[in-house]
Amino acid sequence: MELKVIRLEIPEGANIIFGQTHFIKSVEDIYEACVNASPQIKFGVAFNEASGPCLTRVDGNDEDLKAVAARNAAAVGAGHAFVVVLRDGFPINVLNRIQQVPEVCSIYCATANPVEAIVVETEQGRGVLGVVDGFPPKGLETEADAKARKDFLRMIGYKR
Repeated sequence: MELKVIRLEIPEGANIIFGQTHFIKSVEDIYEACVNASPQIKFGVAFNEASGPCLTRVDGNDEDLKAVAARNAAAVGAGHAFVVVLRDGFPINVLNRIQQVPEVCSIYCATANPVEAIVVETEQGRGVLGVVDGFPPKGLETEADAKARKDFLRMIGYKR
């Protein structure tokens, strides 16, 4: 058994959703979940099959984001792992719909932060143990920090 750390690629101004699913139709169902939740969103989705031809399946509505999603899924190399890379929207716009896709088992992260996937490799293949999402805390939130957080959420339209 060998542990690997795989740095996921997130283009400037993009977000990533990384998770696990269990069926070949996942790539199409995740595509539909994204466009139905937020039609203006640009995204690519890639899914690693875990049986049969064991291909990385790819879909989306943006060629560059499809290519990034495919590179990330291939780099992780774990069966049934999927990656969504998106722009012109945030994970909050599509995450609930993706979680409601019947074959989605779990979401490891949804972020624009640097992400490292912790992967184990055995004789059979690879599995995802978890992720490192962003950086550790630098301290406790002050009143000024809380005000900045609240102002930011209102500026981007998520709070009134």
